[in-house]
Parts: sequence; C-alpha cells; structure tokens
Amino acid sequence: MALTYTRVWIPDPDEVWRSAELTKDYKEGDKSLQLRLEDDTYPIDVQGNQLPFLRNPDILVGENDLTALSYLHEPAVLHNLKVRFLESNHIYTYCGIVLVAINPYEQLPIYGQDVIYAYSGQNMGDMDPHIFAVAEEAYKQMARDEKNQSIIVSGESGAGKTVSAKYAMRYFATVGGSASDTNIEEKVLASSPIMEAIGNAKTTRNDNSSRFGKYIQIGFDKRYHIIGANMRTYLLEKSRVVFQADDERNYHIFYQLCAAASLPEFKELALTCAEDFFYASQGGDTSIEGVDDAEDFEKTRQAFTLLGVRESHQISIFKIIASILHLGNVEIQSERDGDSCSISPEDEHLNNFCRLLGVEHNQMEHWLCHRKLVTTSETYVKTMSLQQVVNARNALAKHIYAQLFGWIVEHINKALHTSLKQHSFIGVLDIYGFETFEVNSFEQFCINYANEKLQQQFNSHVFKLEQEEYMKEQIPWTLIDFYDNQPCIDLIEAKLGILDLLDEECKVPKGTDQNWAQKLYDRHSGSQHFQKPRMSNTAFIVVHFADKVEYLSDGFLEKNRDTVYEEQINILKASKVGASEVGTRARMSTSSSSKINIRSSRPPLKAPNKEHKKTVGHQFRTSLHLLMETLNATTPHYVRCIKPNDKKLPFHFDPKRAVQQLRACGVLETIRISAAGYPSRWAYHDFFNRYRVLVKKRELANTDKKAICKSVLESLIKDPDKFQFGRTKIFFRAGQVAYLEKLRADKFRAATIMIQKTVRGWLQRVKYRRLKWATLTLQRYCRGYLARRLAEHLRRTHAAVVFQKQYRMRRARLAYQRLRRAALVIQALVRGTFVRRIYHQVLREHKATIIQKHVRGWMARRRFQQLRGAAIVIQCAFRRLKAKRELKALKIEARSAEHLKRLNVGMENKVVQLQRKIDDQNKEFKTLSEQLSAVTSTYTMEVEKLKKELGHYQQSQGEDGSLRLQEEVETLRTELERAHSERKILEDAHTRENDELRQRVADLEQENALLKEEKEQLNNQILCQSKDEFAQNSVKENLLMKKELEEERSRYQNLVKEYSRLEQRYDNLRDEMTIIKQTPGHRRNPSNQSSLESDSNYPSISTSEVGDTEDALQQVEVSKKAAMDMTVFLKLQKRVRELEQERKKMQTQLEKREQQDSKKCSRSPQLKGSKLPKCSQRQELESENKKLKNELNELRKAMADQATQSDSTHSSPDSYSLLLNQLKLANEELEVRKEEVLILRTQIVSADQRRLAGKSTVTRWQPWLGLLGGDSRQQICKTEDWGYLNEDGELGLAYQGLKQVARLLEAQLQAQSREHEEEVEHLKAQVEALKEEMDKQQQTFCQTLLLSPEAQVEFGVQQEITRLTNENLVSSRDLKELVEKLEKNEKKLKKQLKIYMKKVQDLEGSVGLKRHELNRQVTVQRKEKDFQGMLEYHKEDEALLIRNLVTDLKPQMLAGTVPCLPAYILYMCIRHADYINDDVKVHSLLTSTINGIKKVLKKHNENFEMTSFWLSNTCRLLHCLKQYSGDEGFMTQNTTKQNEHCLKNFDLTEYRQVLSDLSIQIYQQLIKIAEGVLQPMIVSAMLENESIQGLSGVKPTGYRKRTSSMADGDNSYCLEAVIRQMNSFHTVMCDQGLDPEIILQVFKQLFYMINAVTLNNLLLRKDVCSWSTGMQLRYNISQLEEWLRGRNLHQSGAVQTMEPLIQAAQLLQLKKKTPEDAEAICSLCTSLSTQQIVKILNLYTPLNEFEERVTVAFIRTIQAQLQERNDPQQLLLDFKHMFPVLFPFNPSSLTMDSIHIPACLNLEFLNEV
Repeated sequence: MALTYTRVWIPDPDEVWRSAELTKDYKEGDKSLQLRLEDDTYPIDVQGNQLPFLRNPDILVGENDLTALSYLHEPAVLHNLKVRFLESNHIYTYCGIVLVAINPYEQLPIYGQDVIYAYSGQNMGDMDPHIFAVAEEAYKQMARDEKNQSIIVSGESGAGKTVSAKYAMRYFATVGGSASDTNIEEKVLASSPIMEAIGNAKTTRNDNSSRFGKYIQIGFDKRYHIIGANMRTYLLEKSRVVFQADDERNYHIFYQLCAAASLPEFKELALTCAEDFFYASQGGDTSIEGVDDAEDFEKTRQAFTLLGVRESHQISIFKIIASILHLGNVEIQSERDGDSCSISPEDEHLNNFCRLLGVEHNQMEHWLCHRKLVTTSETYVKTMSLQQVVNARNALAKHIYAQLFGWIVEHINKALHTSLKQHSFIGVLDIYGFETFEVNSFEQFCINYANEKLQQQFNSHVFKLEQEEYMKEQIPWTLIDFYDNQPCIDLIEAKLGILDLLDEECKVPKGTDQNWAQKLYDRHSGSQHFQKPRMSNTAFIVVHFADKVEYLSDGFLEKNRDTVYEEQINILKASKVGASEVGTRARMSTSSSSKINIRSSRPPLKAPNKEHKKTVGHQFRTSLHLLMETLNATTPHYVRCIKPNDKKLPFHFDPKRAVQQLRACGVLETIRISAAGYPSRWAYHDFFNRYRVLVKKRELANTDKKAICKSVLESLIKDPDKFQFGRTKIFFRAGQVAYLEKLRADKFRAATIMIQKTVRGWLQRVKYRRLKWATLTLQRYCRGYLARRLAEHLRRTHAAVVFQKQYRMRRARLAYQRLRRAALVIQALVRGTFVRRIYHQVLREHKATIIQKHVRGWMARRRFQQLRGAAIVIQCAFRRLKAKRELKALKIEARSAEHLKRLNVGMENKVVQLQRKIDDQNKEFKTLSEQLSAVTSTYTMEVEKLKKELGHYQQSQGEDGSLRLQEEVETLRTELERAHSERKILEDAHTRENDELRQRVADLEQENALLKEEKEQLNNQILCQSKDEFAQNSVKENLLMKKELEEERSRYQNLVKEYSRLEQRYDNLRDEMTIIKQTPGHRRNPSNQSSLESDSNYPSISTSEVGDTEDALQQVEVSKKAAMDMTVFLKLQKRVRELEQERKKMQTQLEKREQQDSKKCSRSPQLKGSKLPKCSQRQELESENKKLKNELNELRKAMADQATQSDSTHSSPDSYSLLLNQLKLANEELEVRKEEVLILRTQIVSADQRRLAGKSTVTRWQPWLGLLGGDSRQQICKTEDWGYLNEDGELGLAYQGLKQVARLLEAQLQAQSREHEEEVEHLKAQVEALKEEMDKQQQTFCQTLLLSPEAQVEFGVQQEITRLTNENLVSSRDLKELVEKLEKNEKKLKKQLKIYMKKVQDLEGSVGLKRHELNRQVTVQRKEKDFQGMLEYHKEDEALLIRNLVTDLKPQMLAGTVPCLPAYILYMCIRHADYINDDVKVHSLLTSTINGIKKVLKKHNENFEMTSFWLSNTCRLLHCLKQYSGDEGFMTQNTTKQNEHCLKNFDLTEYRQVLSDLSIQIYQQLIKIAEGVLQPMIVSAMLENESIQGLSGVKPTGYRKRTSSMADGDNSYCLEAVIRQMNSFHTVMCDQGLDPEIILQVFKQLFYMINAVTLNNLLLRKDVCSWSTGMQLRYNISQLEEWLRGRNLHQSGAVQTMEPLIQAAQLLQLKKKTPEDAEAICSLCTSLSTQQIVKILNLYTPLNEFEERVTVAFIRTIQAQLQERNDPQQLLLDFKHMFPVLFPFNPSSLTMDSIHIPACLNLEFLNEV
C-alpha cells in the first residue's frame, strides 16, 4: 500500500499557489519543512510560525459552494474555482451569499427558456450555481417576505457584468411576465440594446464595455407580475466621446449610424464611413470581429419603436449624433500670433453641424473661437488659443452627448412607467468594479470610491448574516474581526476630505491641479490610507480595500467642473431642430433644484451664479448616497464577475488575474469572515447519514439522532472549542470536517482490508479445491482410456474371426446357388415348349367354333327381318285407308256451322253475361263498351278490306302474284342467310381477335413474369449485398415518416392550443372591458345581439346531398347572409369545383360515346338504309300499340276512380273487384284467340310456300315449320284449295310476321355487334395501357440499372409505394362514388317508402274503421310503442337542458350509471332534430353544448375529475356522431338496431372537427392539471428520497440549504406518493369511461414529464450525480415499470419516453476509465445527446475517497467519439413538450333505446319518441 503524505499549498511566483507533499513530520521548533514538489525534495524555512496552508481532501474539490470546503483560505478557493472552470466548464460558483461568475468568453447553452423554467420555483441550493438561481432567490424572497430586493453585479471591465444583469432581467421578464397586454417585460428587455448602443464601447479589455453604471428597478404588483421599471445611471464616461485610446472605439451608436448612412432616410446626415470622422477613428480599427454594426443599428431602431419613440424623434436623435461627428471634424486654424483662431466659413462639417442642429452658422463660428468675460462693470469678448478652442469644442460635444444620453434615459423611464401602484421591486445594479491602470484619473477615482461604499455595505451585510445565523442556532456569539474600510471612505467623502478639497479648489478663480495635490499632502499625510509617491508631486496614493492605487491629479479640476461656455449653450437653446432633446434638457438643467431625481447622475450645464456649486464629484457623491440608501433598504444579492484572462481566450484561466480580482471584489474577505467562526455547518440528519460508520453499534440503538451525533463528536474530537451544537445544525471550526473525513476514510480502509483478506482467503481455497478436482478428473480419464483401449483390442480380434467365418460361408453359398439357377433354367425352357404346343391346338379349335356360331345367327336374323317387313307393309296400307276416311269426315264437319257455334257458344254467353252485369251495375261503363265496340268494328272493317284486296289481287295477278311472293320470300331468305353469314363472319373475327388478344396478353404476361423474375433476382442480389443497409434505410425512412406525421399532428394541436389560449385571453379582455365600461345603473344589451356571437367560428349545418353548381352557389349566398361562416363558404366552393369537374367528365364521356356511334354508323350505311322502311313500319305499329295500351290504362284508371267514389258512397267494394276480374278474364281469352289466329295464319302461309317451292323449299323451311305439330303439317301438305288459303287475308298477316322475325334477328345482330365493338375497344384500351406500363417499366428498369445497389432498392421501394398508392386512390375513388350513389338511392327509396307506408296506414285505418263499426261504446287502448332512441324538447327548454346536463352537472351525480351518459342524451336530442329536419335546432344545440363545456372547463380549470369527465363525454359524443353518421367506414361494427339510429338529413362532418378540436383542448388541460399535481413530487421522489435505505451518503453542503437535507420536511415525497397519485388519476379516468387509447396517451405524456423533470434536475445538480443516485434511479424506474405492467399500460410507450433517464442512470453506474469504457458509453447512451453525456460526466461526484473522478482526458475521448452525432444544441429536455394526441374511433355497443335517464338530472321536459 502506497504511503500517503499530507498535502499543502506553497506560494509560487507564476501560479500564485502550488501543491506540495510533506515528506517528514513537522514538530514544534523545527525551522524547516521537507516538501516534495514535482519529484524534487527540498526544504522550506518556516518564518514567523507561518506554516503552509493545508489542502482539502479530493472529495471536497469542485464543490458548488466554497464555504463547504473544510479548509477555507485563498489557495483552496482559487483551486476550487480553477477545477470547476477548466475541468467541469462550470462558470458559476457560490461563495456563501456571493455568486462568483467567471467569464467563459464563449457562448454557452445554459440560458435558454428551458433552463429558466428548470430554475423557477427551486430553492437556491437545490440546483447548480447559476445567475437564474440568484434571480429566483430574489423573486422568491420578495414574494415571501414582501421586501424589496437588489442584485448587485460588480466586476472589472470585461468580466461579464452587463451580460449577467441582462440575464437576470430576462429571468424576471419570463417568470414575472405582465398580466396585461402592455408587454412591459418586452420593453424592459428592449431597453438593453438602446443602452448598449449609447453607453457601451470597445475597450482593450472588453468589446462591449459599459461606460456608465446603472440601477434598474423592476416593479411588481401584488400578484408579483411586472408592471413597470425605472432606471438610474451613474457617471457616464463623457471623455470617450472626444478621445479614445489605441485599439478602442467610441460609443457603438456612432459606428452603427455610419454603417447605416447609405439608407435613404439618412442621406441628409451627410455621413460616410467611420474612418472619415476624427471622433470615431482615434483608436485605429473601427470594427469589432463578429459584430455587424448595421444589424445592431436595426435592432436599436426596433427597440426605440417598441419603447414608443416616434420616428421623428428618432431622426432628431440621429441628427444630434451625426452633428457631434461633424463637430469633431471642424478644422480650426491658428493665427500667426498664436492667441487667436479662426474657422473657414466654407467648412463643410461646420455647415452640416449647424444645419443638423438648426443653429446660426455665423454665431457658432464666432463663439467657437471666442469667449465672453463678464466683470462687474463691463463685458469683454476674448479670443482663444488653438488648444483652448479645441477644448471648448470637445466640451461642447461632450455636453451635447451627455444631454442626449439623459433624454434617452428619461424617455425609457417614461415608457417603462406605470400608473398602477407598485407593491414591491427588484433592483439590478450593474456597476463598474474596482479599476487600476498605469494612469488613473478622475473617472477611476470615482469608480473606486463607489466600490469602497459597496464593499462596506457588503461587509456589514455578511457580518449581519453571520450574526443572525449564530443567534438563530443559539450559538455563543464571539466578535469576529473583519476589515472595516470606513477610514478610507472618510478620507474621500468626509469634511475636508479629497472631494471637499477638490470642490474647494474648483471654486478658486485660478485653482490648479498642482495646488490641489499640495493641499492633499498637507491635510492627509498622516492618514494610513493616504500616501505620497516618492518621485512625483502631482500624484497621490489611496490605499483601498483591494489594492493601492496611484492617481495622477492632472485633469481632476477640469473634469470635476465639466465646463461648457454659456454662449455656446445659448446658441443651442435657440436651436430649431432637436429642441425636445437638447434645449429642453438644457433648460431643465438650468432650473433644477437640489432634489435628486432620476437624472441626478447627469452632469449639469455650466451656468452662472449658483450652478457653479454643483460639481461632478458633488453630484456623484449625492447619487451614491441615494443608491446606498436604496440598497440598505432592500435585501441584497451579490454577483461577482471575474475575468479569467486578459486575452479573451475561451476557458483559459490566469491565476494571477483571478486572485487579483478575488481580492478586489471581496470574495476572499467573505471567506476570511466565515473562517474566523464556524465555517462548516451540518444538519444533524446529514451528519448522521454521512458519519454513521463512526458510530458504535450500541449507540445506534438510540433513536435520537441528535444525541448520537453529540456522543460521537465528544468521543472523536476532544477539544470542545472545535465544534458547537446548534438548534438544527452542528458548527465546526475550519479543518474539523477534513479530520472527520480522514477518520471515516480510515474506517472504510480498515473495513476494506478486512474484506479483502477474507475474500482473498476464500479465493485461494476455491483455487485449491479446483486444482484437486482437476487432478482427480485427469486420473479418472486416463484410467478409463487405458481400459477402453484394451476392450477395443479384444473386440477387434473377435470381430476378425466372425468376418472370416461369414466370408467363407458366403463364398460356398454363392457357388451352390449358381448351379441351382442353371438347372432351373433348363427345366423351364423344356416344359414351356411342350405347353405352348398344346395351347396353339386348343386355340385353333375354339376359333372355328366361333365362326360357325356367327354364320348361323346371321342367316336366322335375315329370315326374321323379311317376315317382319312384309307384315309392316300390310299394316301401313290398311291404316292409310282408314285415315283417309277419317280425314274426309273431319273436313266436312269443319265446314259445318254447328261446329263454329259450339266453339263460340261459351264466348257469347260470357260476353252477354259481362255486358248485362256492366249495364246493370253502372251506366257509366257504356262509354267503355262503345269504345270496345268501335275498336271491334274497326278491326272487322280492316279484315273485310284485307279480304277484298286479297281477292282483287288474286283475280288480277293469278299465278304471277304467287311467284312474286315467292321471289320476295326468296329475297328475304337470302338476306337472312347473308345476315347469318355476316354474323358468323363477325363472330369468327371476334373469336379470332379475342384469341389474338389473349395470346398477346399471355405473351405480355409471360414477358412481364420474366421481367419480374429478373427484377426479383436483381433485388435478391442487391438485398444480399446491402441487406443491413437497406434495413437501416427503411427503418430510418419509417422513423422519419412517423416523426413528420407526429410533428404535423403536434403543430396542428399546438395551433389548437394557441387558439384556445387566445380565446381565453379574448374572454378575459372582454370581461375586463365589461368591468371597465360598467357604470352605475342598468345597461340593456341590444335586442338583436345574439348570445352566440362569440362562437361564430362554428360551422353551420351542411346537408349530405348537394345538387348542381347553381344550388351550391345559392347555398353559399344563403350561408353568407345567415352567419357569414367562412368555413362553410370555402367548403361549398370546393363542392362547386368538384361538381364542375364531374360535369366536364360526363361531357367528355358523352362526346366519346357519340364518336363511337358515328363510327358504327359509318361502318354499316347500307344495312341502315335497308332497315329504314322496316324500322318506320315497326315504329308505326309500336306507336299504335302504345296508344291502345294507354287508352286501356286510362279506362282502367277511370273505372278505378269511379269504383272508389261509388265505394265511398254506396259502401259496395266487392262489385268493382268482381268487374275487374271479369274484364281480366275477357282480355286473357281475347289474347288466346289472337294467338290461335296467328298460328293458323302461319300454317297457311307455310303450306302455300311448300306447295309452290317444292321439296327443296320445304327442306329449307323445315326449322320454321317444325314449330307446328305433325297432324297440322300433314293437313297443310295435303290442302290444295286456293280460296281457302286466301280466306280472311292470312297471307298479309304471315308477311307481317316474317318481317317481325327479320326485325328481331336484326336487333339481336345489332346488339351483338355493338357488344363486340365495345369489348374490342375495351381490350384495345387495356392493350394500350399495358404497352404504356411496359414502356414505363422498361424505362425505370434501365434507369435502375444505372443506379447503385442501395439506390436501386430505394427506387424500387418508391415505385412500389407509388403503384400501391395509385391503386388505392382509384379503388377508394370508385368505392366513394359507389357509396355516394347507393346512399342517394337508399335515402330516396327510404323517403318514398315512408310516404307510401304512411298512405297505406292511413288508407287501412280509414277502411278498417268503416268496415268494423260497433253498435256499443268500447274504450280504445293505445298500444305501447317501442322507444326509438330519440329525445324531444322544446326550443325554449334548450337553456335548461344545457344547464342541467352540462353547466351544473357534477360527476358524482352519475356514479353507478352508464359512462358518458350526457353524451348519449345529447346525441338523442340531436337525432330528433335531425329526424324532424330542423337544422337551426341542431346548430343551436351543438353550439350551446360546446360553449357550456368550455364554460365548465374554464370554471374548473384545476379539477382533474371534472376535466376527465368532460373529455370522456366529448370523445363519446364525437364517436356517436361518427358511428351514426351513415358512413360505411364507421358502421362496420354496428348492429341492425344501431343502424336504425343513424342521422338521416344532416351531415355533421364539420361539427365533428370542432368537437375534435375541443377534445384536444380538454386533453391539454387535463395534462396540465396532472403535471401541476405531479411536478412538485418528482424531484424529491425520484432523486432525493432514499428508496434503498443507507445507499446514499451526504457531502458537505455549505451555507446553501438543500431539500434533500430536510428528511422530515413537508416538501419531501416518496415514490409511493407519486404512484398513489397516478393510481388516483387512472381510477378516475377508467370510472368515467375514458377511451383506453386516450388513457395510454395520458400516461405516456406524464411519464415523459417525469423523465424530463428528473433528467433536467440531474443535469443541473452536482450533488445527485453519483453512483448511488444511479442505483436509486434504476430502482425507482423499475417500480414505475412494474406499476405500468400491473395496470396494463405497458403498451402506451411510456417506458420508451423514460429511456434518456434510464441511460443516464446507467451512465452514472458504468466504469469511466479506459477507451473501452468510452466505447461502451457511446454505444449505450443513444437517447442522450453529446452535451448531456458530457455534462453528466463533468458533474459526476464521488461520495467517498475510494471512487475516482472522471478525468478530463476521458471526457475528451467521449467527445471525440461522439462528434459525428448531429445532436441538438439544447441541453435540457423540454418538459412542457406535449405529444400530439390521437382520438381513435371507438364505437359503442349500446343502443340508444336501452339508455335510461336518471331522475337526478331533472330532465323531465325531455320526451321519449
């Protein structure tokens, strides 16, 4: 074990302090110490008992608070700051009540909005040191103690004072933003760029150095919102206006204005670049690296505008600034005598100066070179030398700029002023720190004087706090000696002090700086704080608290007087331009009183008489006293800014410069005061947890931790003066904590040695047992091997014998079997020969027998057939004779009249009977009978006419007519055959083309299949080559698509959130305006003002059926007039465009059809020409037939109406039905007779044709004659009577029948040809489409081959996605069109069905009542009708419905009922309004409901139960509107009964969108409430509470209190409390029926918030970044995961949101030494950014000496490995980030008619329909 030496600090000329080790024990009396430094041992003399400072243990190095160090001295402070700054990159460190801020000279991402929110509400010691922590402490103390606060920011130039003050003001503006719309916080922040422009300049130490001091008071109201601000300025460095040292610049505003000189509005300023002006170019370089003056000037102008400075005033300001630049360039020419000077009248710059300020050129030219001397008797005008003129010009320039500066400050204060009463304020003092240069003048003297006053106030405040701490803890108070700088302050400001003597010398007419210096020597030479330099008579030394400073007295009097000649001031007073800025300030300064106001720090003008009394020193002293009074009346907070190096290098630490500033700013004085008493302080609980290892076992039995701590300390530290027991803390002297740490480390070391000894012994025993077991195993295996080898030898010998025996036996067996097979073959051949011979003989005999059998049978059959033929001939002859006789008898009988009478007797009887009944029943049927008789007579006349024409035709033509008829028939036959042949040809062509197309399609498919196979092969090759890359790319693309979708949804929901916020803000403003405008008395609202005006953004009802374009436009006009709803208007315009596109599409389809028809007509013109006469005849016949049918239908309708009338009068319905039945029977018989006549006529025509044409014609027409029976054919064939054929004109009717058959065939042929052509067109279109697709595929294939494999895969995936998307779009569009058509038809049919059902029910009811009349009185009972799931209410009850169901409803009232009952009730009311087609009622009800829900949520904006209740109801109402909308997509899970409850008339799609937005707002409010409840618990439960007892140790904490120290405090929470709260949330949401998907999203959001808050605190707290915290975190996370699984919420993605925290916990527990550890960390921490990983490693703090810190080299290795990551620059997670919420459709299984309304809702006015 290595020896440990005591480590000490020794002085070093380069590094100030250096570490060394004591190699030899020091004993009293030794004159030297043996130290080892950098492996060199050398002695150091001990002088004056001054031993070197001891070093703190390593575990205390890097503490947040310097007062937590055990040894408090300068080297410890310097080393701690250096370690934090260089190794951990921490720029802030606490030193008691002081925040030490080191300028990093680099922009750090620790000032964002997320960091502000992380520090808001936290205790000052709970988080890492930060300027925001100081600001939060001031804000919290102001609210808690109701006392004004001050933040004092000090430091030398370049240390970062201005930036720190700016960040503090930004924190107040963010946390305490204004409650109204005045945006005062923005104005406070806007004052910064203006003040930086006019008051900051580049110096050798700082590019943006503040050359004035300022104190900004930010006012707050009673609710601690910013209401205003006020600014005081101190000691503006006016000399910089006219003089700049090398490498310095004038104030920024001059260079900004020169950079913008080219703008049109600044042409009149006559400015050029800054190098052309003397006042702006004395320092050399006029630019600053990385600064754009033009851009900064634009920001300055914007700030002026924001603060209310008008454009004209801005131009005036810029004119004054430009005039100063021109004044510096005025050329002054010395005269020959040297006592006078002159200025050229043509001097361009003087002209510009006078023009810009509006002063007279001649006067200004004169008084710049002359001055007026006033005596008691007369006035003299005296010339001035060149130097005097230059001094006067410079004084005038300084005066103008100072007055302008004062006016701007005054205007800023006016803009920040408020009329409201200020309750409290926080002041931010940004003032110069202690300064010492090679040449120090009046400005440095005033600055150091101010710092002396501030240091005195700081010392007294620190001393006061120490005293209060001791008194509060009841510690005996001992007076602590601390440095009191009151003598130095008295030297400066007391009577006859430095300032008094300076003012007195200024009053002397010819006072000089040398005389004043001599007076100082004479008066203060005896003071210990005043010294005279040896080598100078014009300088003096003041011993300040920080250092000695030598001041040169030259220029003190002139700067203190601040002389400006009165003549020049008078000229400025007469100025025409800029009077509001310069002249006004001049007049105010001349009339100012002794009262100090906001402008008290401004040097006044030199004026006669009394104004000479107020010098600059006097004013500065007065304003400084006022500032000290303000600071003493507030609670101060100190920020000391340190400049780490003079070269402005980022994160470079110069120990010399740092120590110099630490001494100057009072940090070391604070340390000295703390070290003089009891600097180390421990709470009893923390002390017990840290040092319980030093407690004996028997003492642990005591439950009083305070008593245990006392007994332990008394036993360990023998000197009772080294510690004190307070009321809640233990106080230790310096070094005692280090001693206790040493005892603790020794205890741990001894325990470690014991553990190591035991473990090593156990390991050796285990090793011995392992060796023994291995030896026995080897022996066993060796013996087994030898035995197995012997057994193998014996087994092989036995096997050889067996092989020999078997081989010999096999060889003998083979020889025997060969002989046996040969004998068997010979026997088989011989026996086969004998058998075949016998077989052939038997076969020949069998065949002969078969031949004989067949011959004999043929002869017998021939004989039988001859006999049967003869018998048949005889029978036929006899039967023919008999048939001829019967035929002759039948012909005679048919010609007789009796036969006809028998045929017509039934018909005549029925007609007579029907006529008699019609005449008897009603005479009105006479008209019908007359019409029928007329029709009959017409037919008879036509028949007679046809008979006569036929007879005449037969007589005139004879046989020629029959021949002509035969020719016509032949012509028709040929046409028919030609039509058949054409049809066949077309069919063949169609078949052939189909075959060709099929073949071509098959070829294309085959080619496509080959291409697909090639593509698959290529894809497989590509996939084999880059399978991993493709998987990664696809995963990345999916993640990117998901991320884009989530971002889009998040943006939309953020817009909804912003809209709700603006709506809430509008409501608040409206309420405020109402309160403001209210006057005593009653104000009546206008009667025409609607109560729903605020909700005009809700859409109106849009019906589901929109007609043509004109209807849509009319609807748009109506909606404009009704509600001016832009949403409806835009949607109607969209619908109009869609209808217009559909109309154009239909027009193109119609034109295409016409073109196809024209093509068809052009193909067959001859066919059409032949068909025209036939078609015209057919059309004439059809028209006549239609006319007859229409007349018959009209007769029937008239009869039905008459029957109905007679039925109502005579109540005899049966007669009418009987009459109709008889008429139907008569018509049927008439049709039968007509068919018989047609058949007979057809037979006659066929017989005639057969007779004339012969056998060939008969054979051709056999298919047509086959329709007749066999007997008819025989009769026709044998009939030869021509007169009989021509009887009754049968030939014409037959001709007409043939024409009808021809027309029918033509129609069929046309239809088939049309179908064929359409099919051919369709196939051609398919072929063209396939061609185009093949071309595209070939092109893409060629393009794909040129790409890389990865690009080929990606391109293929994109093509497939495009194809699937197009297919889905086409199919979805077709489906939508089909669905729309079906919906329209369904609605139309339903409406018709309702109308018909209603008419039928009314008719049945009237008929039933008339038929069943009762003679006695009977009570009529109404049947119980089924509840249809609709609720009816009157319009005036709507407000009552909303009040009972929404506004006044409590969730507890519906306990035990159906979840989401209000949503169901509201939907049933909406459904009834839809049923009665009342769109106004639907609109009013939905609007009132939404407004009511918003009102309830606004009232209960912190009630989780109420918010969850209305979220579930709003979602359920949204689901109901979707489920019962009638859309097929939402009705897939509906039952038949539920489909009956769909809306019929209205489409509420837009209201669904409004409800969805409302659900998003409610969800966001729910999350906000839950986060507000959980957030205070998270840090305490996840990071501070000891879930695993005894695991964490506590380190020294210094003055700052941490919440982890408060074990039994009220603010401590355990993880069980968080889980109980989440259980409560889950139970409430489940009981109220919230959708499970939404519950999952709620807990995903809450777990993300837990992760973000915990991780942010971990990243901002050094004390929790340890191994034990990582163990606690992993245990707590596992508990949360277990809870998720127990509640079945593990699928919500909540665990994935905790991944950064899980990885952070693992990072705290991983080893952090080797490069392998770095690789493991980089591969593990994928969810943490590089910045977060480095921050955790920098913050990692060992809890004991056995752990090691993370080295800087290891952190650099991590950074090098992670530099390729494109992580965001944000350090902290946005715990206010909200995931976009999804509301998946969740239909209900309940039907509306099954819902019961409880009486507690008081909805009796609702009627069930």
